[in-house]
Amino acid sequence: MRGIGATITMVVLLAIGLGIALVGMPTYNVYSKQMKGKAAYEEAVQNRRIRVLEAQALLDSAELTAQAEIARARGTNEANRIMAESLGGPDNYLRWAYINMLAETAGQGDRQVIYLPTEAGMPILEAGRRAQ
Repeated sequence: MRGIGATITMVVLLAIGLGIALVGMPTYNVYSKQMKGKAAYEEAVQNRRIRVLEAQALLDSAELTAQAEIARARGTNEANRIMAESLGGPDNYLRWAYINMLAETAGQGDRQVIYLPTEAGMPILEAGRRAQ
């Protein structure tokens, strides 16, 4: 009888285990899907935060770049104003800038620049160039 009692006990335990599994599996599946849904939601929230922070960084960068350009333009404006004042006005400054540009590009190629004063105050370029 000992063998039959042990077999009956095993069958009963197996039936109880199978019953728990049949009841517990759907509950576990629901719990598992809830956890997957929460994880997907949190990932979407995190991705949204990252996109917002990246957009904010781009905006900050653009604002700082604009501020740097404004500061550079103000510096250039101030330098031009000081130079124009020291040369006696904007006309003399433009004349100086033109002559300076000619002096910088004079040695390039076979170009030869000769400056001659004229009534208008502008130099005559390449005076005396002969036709080849």
